[in-house]
Amino acid sequence: MVVRPHAVFWDMDGTMLDTEPIWGIATYELSEMLGRRLTPELRESTVGGSFTNTLNTCAEWAGVELQDGDYERYKAWMYERMFELLSGPLEPNPGVRDLLESLKAEDMPMYVTTNTERILADKCIDAVGREFFVGSVTGDEVSNPKPDPEMYLTAAAMAGEDPADCLVFEDSWAGMSAAAAAGCRVLGLAENVPDGVVRFDPNRFVGATASDVASWFAVNDAGGTA
Repeated sequence: MVVRPHAVFWDMDGTMLDTEPIWGIATYELSEMLGRRLTPELRESTVGGSFTNTLNTCAEWAGVELQDGDYERYKAWMYERMFELLSGPLEPNPGVRDLLESLKAEDMPMYVTTNTERILADKCIDAVGREFFVGSVTGDEVSNPKPDPEMYLTAAAMAGEDPADCLVFEDSWAGMSAAAAAGCRVLGLAENVPDGVVRFDPNRFVGATASDVASWFAVNDAGGTA
């Protein structure tokens, strides 16, 4: 008998939508506002993280000590800029929507799990197709965003499932680490993945169906390639 996941959790930025370059524009601009443009390596370290992590990274790189009110001011600017940058059409990554349709046809419970806060996340979820998902968890709806496992433990509780029975698609180190720490089965859409995560080529989304997801879930050589 084929064992399939009891629920599937999808990261959003970089996994379902190619929005990371857009976040990159705003992040570089934020760092320049603070006085020193991030290096590509430092920008990479902010991918998939929270705004707090991004702001602290920019401030530390610029040698700036944040003052009272700075967090709120810079966050307001960042989100206004992202609204502007996300105003154009957003298309899911190749193969994602067809795979979501196949999974939904098999009554697979699916949730979006993203560090992006609700005010921006909803626009992106709508672009993918809100109808595919039972629910979602955003960065402002947990006390500790990724890389903390809370988001994935919350999603598993919402699904009423053991995290070990849930499959996660993630592309960032922070997200992969969070899902693995929660005890989920994690497919990492990256060349380098944390311990407990299986490397996965996102090109395999193209033409994939629910039966493929079951076979990916069955891969148990963590650290290998699905």
